[in-house]
Amino acid sequence: MIVNRVGDVGLALGIALIFLTFKSIDYSVVFALATNASNLTYSFGVFEIGRLTLITFFLFFGAVGKSAQIGLHIWLPDAMEGPTPVSALIHAATLVTAGVFLIIRCSALFEQSPATLVIVASMGALTSFFAASVGLVQNDLKRVIAYSTCSQLGYMVFSCGLSNYSVAIFHLANHAVFKALLFLSAGCIIHGLCDEQDLRRFGGVIELFPISYIMILIGSLALTGFPFLTGFYSKDVILEIAVAKHSNISNFAHTLGCLAAFCTSFYSFRLLYLTFINKTNSYRSYILKAHEAPIRMVLPLAFLGVGSIMAGYLARDLFIGLGTPIFSNAISINIENLTLVDSEFISPVLKNLPLVFTIIGAFLSWAISFRGSLISNSNLFDLKIKFV
Repeated sequence: MIVNRVGDVGLALGIALIFLTFKSIDYSVVFALATNASNLTYSFGVFEIGRLTLITFFLFFGAVGKSAQIGLHIWLPDAMEGPTPVSALIHAATLVTAGVFLIIRCSALFEQSPATLVIVASMGALTSFFAASVGLVQNDLKRVIAYSTCSQLGYMVFSCGLSNYSVAIFHLANHAVFKALLFLSAGCIIHGLCDEQDLRRFGGVIELFPISYIMILIGSLALTGFPFLTGFYSKDVILEIAVAKHSNISNFAHTLGCLAAFCTSFYSFRLLYLTFINKTNSYRSYILKAHEAPIRMVLPLAFLGVGSIMAGYLARDLFIGLGTPIFSNAISINIENLTLVDSEFISPVLKNLPLVFTIIGAFLSWAISFRGSLISNSNLFDLKIKFV
């Protein structure tokens, strides 16, 4: 609550400056006058700063709090103390999406402030890599998924910073599907193992939770951008746009985005290995009581599983296809910032670079989390069960 109030201060200041500049806070009025206000400045002693630059900076500061960007991200993993369905709702469709949506909706203002766009792209790229790197060493099942949310939000934000708002909202919609699937599937595991959340107390439950395993596998593959699953159609486009932009900030974002893809693959497969495939390290009483979720919990997973496989393919042309009318005048992009077409003609090597990082991350995760565990436990008991 406190961290979000910090972000709200920036949002309130941004709204106040909008009213001071345009004498209105109506979207249509403000956006229509945005071009005329691009030369207006505020004076601070001997310094002058553009009004739109200051307005967009404060709006973005509010988005940093809501969408858990680096600096104000600390509330997101702590929110995992709540019930898992609430976590799924927060991460898929409500709170964390608000900041990204604010940037996209105010694109007419951000396009008139190149300096703020550089800040947005930098913060988003840093968040995507930082959160993914933290997720590598988390042992709480829900915290791993929470940091992946933070990382994916970084992708969306730096896509906005590179003036590709339609791709950002496409990834936002895709992310909602497979992230809800991951959280609800994790909830089935936690529910079936007596509310245990520590990955180090899981293992060997693939036969006890076959449906949950399949759903987490689908969600993890979609999250990592595995070809032809939902995440692939938006995440890879974001990285391709970063290459096609040909600027220092876009190259910076692309580099951190590829490193984040490596980390995402590593912790996603680590979660699978430690939860389902490795030898069990759970309590005997938990294993005896373990059970798959009932049909009323599994049915929503089935719908989300289908969405995680097909939603990106079905909605790609609707969201980011050339000439699609879905956004009408809701998104504004300066002509010099249009790079979606250019991204289609970049080198195949650069196009497939995120996939290479994903495969390397999966292999290292297997070597360290699964294969390493087999080697270290080769002379121990075949089945490690702790008696309560």
